[in-house]
Amino acid sequence: MLNFLKKLLPKKSSLFQSQYLQLNNLEKQTKKRFLLDEAHLYPCLNDNTAETGFDRHYIYHPAWAARIIKQNNPAKHIDISSILNFSSMLSAFLPVDFYDYRPAKLELSNLKSLQGDLMNLPFPSDSVESISCMHTIEHVGLGRYGDPMDYDGDIKAINELKRVLAPSGSLLFVVPLGATDTIHFNAHRVYSKQQVLDLFSDMKLEEFAFIPEDENDGGLVIDPSKQLLDKSNYGCGCFWFTK
Repeated sequence: MLNFLKKLLPKKSSLFQSQYLQLNNLEKQTKKRFLLDEAHLYPCLNDNTAETGFDRHYIYHPAWAARIIKQNNPAKHIDISSILNFSSMLSAFLPVDFYDYRPAKLELSNLKSLQGDLMNLPFPSDSVESISCMHTIEHVGLGRYGDPMDYDGDIKAINELKRVLAPSGSLLFVVPLGATDTIHFNAHRVYSKQQVLDLFSDMKLEEFAFIPEDENDGGLVIDPSKQLLDKSNYGCGCFWFTK
């Protein structure tokens, strides 16, 4: 393994090897508690960075949503296919039902993981007080996750979200945002802010936040400028709507 690393990544493997030998020497100076040999090497060569990196979309948008839900303090929250760690963390503080086209085998107290189709949500009209659907709608109808092909699948899913939301209820909605409405088949759609507002023209926008592509433009930007939005290709738009 060490010889292979030398050929593949000479600079990084040199540091890796020297640290491995150092740890071997340190082991000899104390009580041996682990099995340490070349058969169990697990090279991680890209983590020695000046800062901790993270996916800006998937760190900031759940943090944005959690703060709003805490502020609203609903009796229960429904999440439709957002990133799983959002529902799992949120369930520590209030009951959460998580629905996905491909249900997750997730077992935690206060959390139910259930099968659900965004085209036909299993709730009566005007019945859900608090609901989120984040970084999900952009995929509907593109077949990526085994769902049926449907060019207007996103519109049909949005109409279902609006149907089930209770009067005065809150919907937290997140999609990729850019200057131009684009389909990157079969990954996702990218929306302009205006198209999202048009699709929800019958609802009230309580808050709009934006996660820019460039960290130098800020983290979670509330009410971003048109200039910031216009230079975006794949930012993240966070919309809080009420009915």
